[in-house]
Amino acid sequence: MTSVESNQIREPKYYIVKRHLLELIGPLPPGSVIPTERDLASAMATSRTTVRQALGDLVGEGRLVRRQGAGTFIAEPKVSWPLYLAGFTEQAAANGFAATTQLISAARVRATDEVAARLDLADGRLAVRIERLRLADGSPIAVETSYLSASRFPGLARLIRSHDSLYALLRERFNVVPARAAELISTLPASPREAALLGTDTGAPMLVLGRHSRDATGAPLEWVTSWYRGDRVTFVADLPAAPTEFA
Repeated sequence: MTSVESNQIREPKYYIVKRHLLELIGPLPPGSVIPTERDLASAMATSRTTVRQALGDLVGEGRLVRRQGAGTFIAEPKVSWPLYLAGFTEQAAANGFAATTQLISAARVRATDEVAARLDLADGRLAVRIERLRLADGSPIAVETSYLSASRFPGLARLIRSHDSLYALLRERFNVVPARAAELISTLPASPREAALLGTDTGAPMLVLGRHSRDATGAPLEWVTSWYRGDRVTFVADLPAAPTEFA
């Protein structure tokens, strides 16, 4: 693209409004209420539709939060969540948060083809499925669904009911700890179920983390899918330099 062509590109109207809104909310503390769509549209000499689109972007980015019947407010700062091989409880504690867990369900289930492949289960073998709501300082952060081998970890569905940390339970009861893991990160809109559990809107942007962990022998340990609120969490990874031959 030539510089002439670049200069001819016009910013969408809502994006201009969005930049003005960022200037407006920049110095305001979290919890501050912002003007209504009607007042903003009048002050910026634009339509409410344009203002609504700009506000929607800022809500999706976690800069603003809507409260039904109350208005739109400056959101709390996002939580920075480092990615390394540890359980939610350990990660929260390492970052100064008080972690709590609400167990949604824990049961032995017949493994799907994907779960059986992830855990190296024979056809028809059972898995333990554990669903939990994760909170940091009392605020819902993530919904996790973990699968582990039922035959390798007998009684796990019962034992997890009295433990907040799955990794601590595996270490103390079964003498097993995760040694390495592969993580997949994607983005998806919140389903009605995740939205209800996390206190957000259906269709809100979610960060979906899939972790496939193995023990020190290389045997599959856990396959977990975690749905994190995209407006509340920023993933942080500490990346080492590439080996010299690949630099």
